[in-house]
Amino acid sequence: MASSDITVSGLSKIGNENAEYLVSKIRTIPGFPKEGILFRDFMPVLADARAFGLLLDALEAALPVAADEFDIIAGLEARGFLFGPALAARLGKGFIAVRKAGKLPPETVSESYDLEYGQATVEIETNIVHEGSRVLVVDDLIATGGTARAAASLIEKCGGTVAGFSFVMELVGIGGMASLGDCPTSSLITMPA
Repeated sequence: MASSDITVSGLSKIGNENAEYLVSKIRTIPGFPKEGILFRDFMPVLADARAFGLLLDALEAALPVAADEFDIIAGLEARGFLFGPALAARLGKGFIAVRKAGKLPPETVSESYDLEYGQATVEIETNIVHEGSRVLVVDDLIATGGTARAAASLIEKCGGTVAGFSFVMELVGIGGMASLGDCPTSSLITMPA
């Protein structure tokens, strides 16, 4: 059953019974990766064929822009790699991997961003985003929005534009979605940080 602190308004188009089934597959793990954190694990969703299909149905139904308004999907490492390619295949789109620094062998374009205690860097392959490409950025979770903003900057450096952002889960109360500005966004599930 859905936890009372999880809001599933982004799942409305797949029906209540299906939404409840999908949310029932999300595990809450207290104290991971450190004490005081409630980790929301959606890996069991991917292990269940019905739940995974429902997740893709819901992501497609909740696209922040129409499918003809973007050319390609960019997935953020690591869990954006799990459903981004499946969604891209469903929609007849290509897929771009936005990787952590040092993971791509060809020449790359990189963008660094601040974390709570330091910095991180993400990269994409040079020439993978073409001038004028319209890109939908997908990921499992948005918290502060730092990784999503860095991905958007990479796309823009390469001459593309971000058509929108699509997330499975949104942690509310820390401003991640608001940090993305006026760009169209969607999330299926919201929960407190």
